Amino acid sequence: MATSGQQTSATRMARREVPFYRPDIGEEEIAAVVETMRSGWLTIGPRTQEFERAFARAVGAAHAVAVSSCTAALHLALDALDLQPGDEVITSTLTFTATGASVVHAGGRLILADVTPDTLNLDPVDVARKITPRTRAIVPVHFAGHPAAMDELLAIARQHGLTVIEDAAHSLPAGYHGRAVGTIGDMTAFSFYATKNLTTGEGGMVTLADGALAERLQTRRLHGMTRDAWRRYSREGAWRYDVAHLGFKYNMTDMAAAMGLVQLRRLPALHRRRCEIAALYTALLSDVPEVELPATRPEVEHAWHLYVVRLRPERLRLHRDAVIEELRAAGVGSGVHFIPLHLLSYYAETCDCRPADLPVASAAAETIISLPLFTLLSDDDVRYVAMTLRDVLRANRR
Repeated sequence: MATSGQQTSATRMARREVPFYRPDIGEEEIAAVVETMRSGWLTIGPRTQEFERAFARAVGAAHAVAVSSCTAALHLALDALDLQPGDEVITSTLTFTATGASVVHAGGRLILADVTPDTLNLDPVDVARKITPRTRAIVPVHFAGHPAAMDELLAIARQHGLTVIEDAAHSLPAGYHGRAVGTIGDMTAFSFYATKNLTTGEGGMVTLADGALAERLQTRRLHGMTRDAWRRYSREGAWRYDVAHLGFKYNMTDMAAAMGLVQLRRLPALHRRRCEIAALYTALLSDVPEVELPATRPEVEHAWHLYVVRLRPERLRLHRDAVIEELRAAGVGSGVHFIPLHLLSYYAETCDCRPADLPVASAAAETIISLPLFTLLSDDDVRYVAMTLRDVLRANRR
C-alpha cells in the first residue's frame, strides 16, 4: 500500500465516475431468486425459515425473526414492550429517521441523547442524565458499523430495569469485546436494505435469546395470525388460524430470503473487502490536516458500513456542503449520515430539543461526509476519491 507521499494527485489521474454505492449482486444471488420464483412459493415460507436459522447461527443468536425492513424490526421489537402513553425510549439523535419514528409508532415518547466525540455513538453519560421513572428502553445505534459502548449502556439498563434494543442497521458483522453484535442486547435489529453490508433488496431481522418473545414477534409480524401462509397452505399445514394480536404486515418474502442466504455465505469475504477499503482510505488520508478520520476503539470489530470523515472548518474556506459539490463535480458520490433528528422539523417540534442541548451531534452535522464504501470499489477508485478530496481541501485551505 502506497503512502500519501507516493500518491498521484487526482488532477493527474484519469477522471473517474465513482458512485456513492453499487450493490454487489452476482449470478449466484440471481439464480437463487429465480429458483425460488420457479418453485411457486414467493412469500414467507421455507427459504425464509432457512435464512432465519442460518442468520442466527452466523451471529450466534438463539433466535432470528425475518421481517421486511430494519424499520419493521425496530417497530416490532418496540411494539413487543407494549409501551403505555408517556413511556420513554432513549436513542441517539445521530441516526436515520426510522429509529426515532419506530419509537413514536410504537407509542413511546422519544428522548434524544447526544453522541461521543470519537465514534459518534450514543453517549452513556448523556443517557444516564436522561433516565426518568418513565424510561422503558434504550436503543443504541451502532453508527457506521462501530458498536456503541454496550458495557456502559447495559449497566445503566440493568440498574434501572430497562430493555436494550440495538439498532444494528450498519453493523453486520461487528463485534464488541469478542461478542457478535446480535447477541449483546435484549433484541437487535438488522437491515438488509440495498446499500447494506448484506442485502436482500429490502429486508431486516430481529435476533434475540428469549424463545417466547421470538414467538411473539413471529406472530405480530404477520397480522397477529397464529399460522402464517406456510403453516396454512403447505402440505403439512392446516387452514384454521386465530388472530392473537393486532399485528402488522412485516414478513419477509422467500425471494428476499433466497438472496439473503447467498449473501450470508459471502459475508466474510464481503467484510474483508470493506476492511481493506477502509484501511486504504485511512492510509491515503492520514496526513490531511483538514479532516478527522473515523476512530476505532480497540474493543470492537468494525463492520465498516460507512467511512465517515469530519472536516475541520477552522482550517477551511469551504463549508461541508460546498466540498460535497466539488466532489460531485469531479465524479465522486458522497453523502451525509445523518442530519441529526433534532435538526429535522418533526423532531424539533415534538422532542423539545435545541442544538445546544446536543452539542456533539449538532457540530458533527455541519462537518461529516460519508465517502464511497462498497465492495465493488477498486483500489484505484479509492485512490481517486481520496486524491480528489485532498485536492479540494488543499485548494481551499485557510
